Amino acid sequence: MAVKIRLKRLGKIRAPYYRIVVADSRTKRDGRVIEEIGKYHPTEEPSFIEVKSDRAQYWLGVGAQPSPQVEAILKLTGDWGIFKGDKNAKSIVKTKEAKAEFVADEKKKPVLKPKAEKPAPVVEAPAEAEEAPAAESTDATTDEA
Repeated sequence: MAVKIRLKRLGKIRAPYYRIVVADSRTKRDGRVIEEIGKYHPTEEPSFIEVKSDRAQYWLGVGAQPSPQVEAILKLTGDWGIFKGDKNAKSIVKTKEAKAEFVADEKKKPVLKPKAEKPAPVVEAPAEAEEAPAAESTDATTDEA
């Protein structure tokens, strides 16, 4: 069976993204696959490329033939160079810069001011009221005796 590493197209019209897959060469482009080994989003800036390096090395080692597009991606990630025996091969994929963390402007006044919490009123009157009837009941029992 001839095995190829190629792109499987997903996404909407004019908004493609791809999965890098291992499939039988006779199957349809978006048909049944043996294994998915990566992702490729060409519309992002810079393009998003993610490849499971160990699985790509395995499939190249057992004779899977990459399509020209996948071969170019594997050269960017350094997997093609490793497969060909280049010990210094490394990834040259550009990554997105991390966004700056949001810092609130402390000079401006906040729109909503937190309300000050009111202290809860101390309730001691009912406790005294409970003691008074108890005292009266003890007095009543002593008067009866």
